[in-house]
Amino acid sequence: MCMSTAEWIPSRPRTKRSKVQVHRLTRRRRCEVQVEKDMELKNLKLYLENRNIMEENEKLRKKATLLHQENLALMSEFQTKFPHFNRFSTTLFLVLHKQ
Repeated sequence: MCMSTAEWIPSRPRTKRSKVQVHRLTRRRRCEVQVEKDMELKNLKLYLENRNIMEENEKLRKKATLLHQENLALMSEFQTKFPHFNRFSTTLFLVLHKQ
């Protein structure tokens, strides 16, 4: 059964102490909510940064694969032109002639 505001008589008046406690509790809750929002924002930023790193990693992996294929093709072409060189001497020849 609900009473109207006019009928309701408090058993004891609200003290200053309880108002302070309510204020502290409200302030603490606001602080907790702000901390949660800050953590969500930080989490989102880290997620986006991680995604960008993964995309860049994939691009570099593809580039490395292409360079490896190109290297194999050049080595094959070199060995076709100079069949008397073996793989070790071919690598040594290329290294020495780069300098």
